[in-house]
Amino acid sequence: MRHVFYILLLFSSYVSAEGVYQFNIPAQQADKALTLFAKQANTTLLFPIDIAELETANSVVGEYSLTIGIVKLLEGTGLYPVKEQDGSFSVKPIRFVEVQTKESAQSVQQTEFVDTQSIETIAILGSRSSARSIIDSAVPLDILNVEKLTRQGSTDINSMLAALVPSFNVNDQPINDASTLVRPSNLRGMASDHTLVLINGKRRHRSAAITFLGGALSDGAQGVDLSTIPVSSIKQVEILRDGAAAQYGSDAIAGVINFELNDSDAGGRFEARIGSYGQGDGELLQLLGDVGFSLNDKGFAHISAEYKQQEATSNSVQRSDAAALINAGNTAVNTPAQQWGIPTLHYDAKFAANVGYQLDEKELYLFTNTSERRIEGGFYFRNPQTRQGVFESEPDSSGMHQLLVADLDGLGQGISCPIIYLADDNVLDDANYGLIADNTTAVGANCFAFNEIYPGGFTPQFGGTVRDGAMVAGLKGQTTNNWNYDLSAGLGYSEISYHISQTVNPSLGIYSPSEFSPGTATQYERTLNFDVFKPYELNDDAVLTIAAGLEWRRERYRQKVGDLASYQIGQFAYDPATGLSQGFSAGSNGFPGYSPKSAGSWQRSNWAIYSDAELKYQQTLLGLAMRFEDFTDFGTTLDGKFSLLTPINDRVKVRGSISSGFKAPTVGQSNVVNVTTAFSPKGLEDQSTLPPTHPISAQLGAQPLKAEKSINTSLGLVSQPTENLFITLDYFRIRLNDRISTTSPLYLSSDDIASLLANGITEASNYGSAKFFTNDFDSTTQGIDLVMHYDTTLLGARSRVGLIYNWTDTQIDRVNTYPLTAENGEIILSSNLTPQRIKMLEDNLPSQRASVTLEQSFKQFSSNLQLNYYGGYYEDHLNAAAGYDIEAGSEITLDVDLSYYLHRHFRLSVGAKNLFDDRADSNPYADVAGAKYPATAPQGLSGGFYYLRAIYEY
Repeated sequence: MRHVFYILLLFSSYVSAEGVYQFNIPAQQADKALTLFAKQANTTLLFPIDIAELETANSVVGEYSLTIGIVKLLEGTGLYPVKEQDGSFSVKPIRFVEVQTKESAQSVQQTEFVDTQSIETIAILGSRSSARSIIDSAVPLDILNVEKLTRQGSTDINSMLAALVPSFNVNDQPINDASTLVRPSNLRGMASDHTLVLINGKRRHRSAAITFLGGALSDGAQGVDLSTIPVSSIKQVEILRDGAAAQYGSDAIAGVINFELNDSDAGGRFEARIGSYGQGDGELLQLLGDVGFSLNDKGFAHISAEYKQQEATSNSVQRSDAAALINAGNTAVNTPAQQWGIPTLHYDAKFAANVGYQLDEKELYLFTNTSERRIEGGFYFRNPQTRQGVFESEPDSSGMHQLLVADLDGLGQGISCPIIYLADDNVLDDANYGLIADNTTAVGANCFAFNEIYPGGFTPQFGGTVRDGAMVAGLKGQTTNNWNYDLSAGLGYSEISYHISQTVNPSLGIYSPSEFSPGTATQYERTLNFDVFKPYELNDDAVLTIAAGLEWRRERYRQKVGDLASYQIGQFAYDPATGLSQGFSAGSNGFPGYSPKSAGSWQRSNWAIYSDAELKYQQTLLGLAMRFEDFTDFGTTLDGKFSLLTPINDRVKVRGSISSGFKAPTVGQSNVVNVTTAFSPKGLEDQSTLPPTHPISAQLGAQPLKAEKSINTSLGLVSQPTENLFITLDYFRIRLNDRISTTSPLYLSSDDIASLLANGITEASNYGSAKFFTNDFDSTTQGIDLVMHYDTTLLGARSRVGLIYNWTDTQIDRVNTYPLTAENGEIILSSNLTPQRIKMLEDNLPSQRASVTLEQSFKQFSSNLQLNYYGGYYEDHLNAAAGYDIEAGSEITLDVDLSYYLHRHFRLSVGAKNLFDDRADSNPYADVAGAKYPATAPQGLSGGFYYLRAIYEY
């Protein structure tokens, strides 16, 4: 009774603020009772698994608050509940708990390190039956609480996860079209859309952005935009590092990430952060907060909001061609001519709400979030003497290059324009150019070159506004025969409105605007789910849990027409009066707008039925899952998974799994049309990305898309050799067939173009090269994940030492070949993928990554140090396949976060990401396009980031 008195004394102040929950928990082994308590209260519990297995908990039946409920559950046991600062509970052995006096409760929090080694957060991910801890899961599982996420220099969820999970990678994306707006991330060496994302266990919709330029690995991928999720709304992140398509459906080839939202009904947190890169740019302001409310003591509402803005960074040198222009006397060229670094984030606003309400023996729930951000970055420099279609014409019969001059009254009509040869690096000094530049003369008034507006060339500024929203509502409860059910409906929406400025539509000549709205891409998704599960106690040592469910989804991808000037074929590209072209390209240069021909709306639906069975016998866990899915556009698939966790001895468990998986081609991949400007062996050129059903794609050998198929295997050890140490070591292998990607650029021959024009495909003459989506190759990815945590006391401070290591290796096993006609007329088989593209797929991500962390707290002080290692990597610079091969070396960076409590509710933190400003190896081809470092450097392009945070929690 003495322990019960202490419990009631410590928690009496919390009871009035808590909601009431309906519990139906029979007396049983404490680990099972605590897991059931967490599920029925929809909350997170931290408890020592091994010790709880030795205790017997009491029955709890009826309506109770969390505090009273857990007190009744544990009364008379050797376990003691402690309410944490964020509103969640920890359960500790009584011998490790320090009773807090009234005086200490009023001072700054000074609780010393206690037995945290065996206290593990439980997660719902990876099992439809019961929650699991990290060391009790049959598959590799990471659980990251919000404090671990936010105690670092990263300010978006992609970068936070990359810092904490070595098999998770994300790069800066300068000058990469839609990838600049929505950065693709990679788990276990797979593309961004090979990872399924859930929120509160429900599927998250994918982004409208298709990564046309994704650094090879994510080329053509259409994944989820993680950056739309407010960090302030998250309670914990669960990462399942194992194939799970048989459990969750399409995309779960590399694994699953589940974001559990904050469900506290009281308290809140507000944070302000400012920061800057060490080179003096990239200034950041970020504000975020969350607050919880009780709903008539029967539910909760937790509201979160964020706002961020950040200036661009520059890590550029002057391009050699721009330097040559300046040396030749062209003083209008900018220094540098183009920028490499993170883009400007004009604003990023996010909002989220998580609501639950107890209704008799049922729970109504709803969660929603919305976000909007505007990003702008640079494109490639347009040289005022060599950019064909804008400043330069095709070479004449003698091979001489001429300045493109628009004859405003038409070719062969009225006043003729002089021929201006590009004989040196400064056409501005040419006498004939002086004739057309003098608009006071008849020749000058009739003849126009874009050098008159952009004498030093121009660099388009590309960006867009990204809007995203989602809502899920549902009802869960228990039937009279003890089946637990969950019925839900979800809506998801992603929209990107593109914008490009400081550019022209060359075909409009002097009449061209300099800003364009090239169009909008939108992704819509609707989902219905019905899940049930029921545990059967076979005997005192065995529990069998059966789960099943139905899912229906509909996806729609839409491209909306851009403004007329962004796609218009003006008179200087095609004169309907004469049928002649003056050689100017059409569309907003850099990103032509979506025309009525490329605009449209496409959709598909699918339904699935699935089942899971888990048998836990003593310390052995056996799992089996099956899923049948039917898609309207490519057919059906049946997938399965088998998993096993069993002890070798009291301290070591072995675990493993084997599963089949799939990823359906997205509606966007099957239908999108896009044109962008990219580097190639021929220099800067317009490259079109087309659906495989397009006539140009068919001319190049395209076939309709089919689903990717995978076989995933894993084998691992889980060990807790001492009470302060736990280790997991896992090997994985992913065999993926018929991978969907875009081809390398394929050039249309004159015969190809003539054939297409004869069949009414008028746009064929506008494309220098074309790419299309295809099931182009097979791959095998294997690797090792090592996770270790050790809790101890160092220099009088409670401490946790962590080591995380990942090795991943990808090999391309098979590449499709297509018949091509050689110059001598011979038919040869050739791959769509260049050797450089294959090497990027295999070696662009560092094969080895590791981090060592030291977390400490002592009285008012706390610190977090993280040492990061990135192995060497390969980069085909500019994705040009033009011989710009970079073999970059390994890198080491140090991240630091130091905090001091000025008051028990208020603290200040200072920190640095990449404290010593480590930079990647210098780019040996920096003069080609001005990038000082390799664009895919794993630690980023901009060096050290330094910040100050103020946090108020209550």
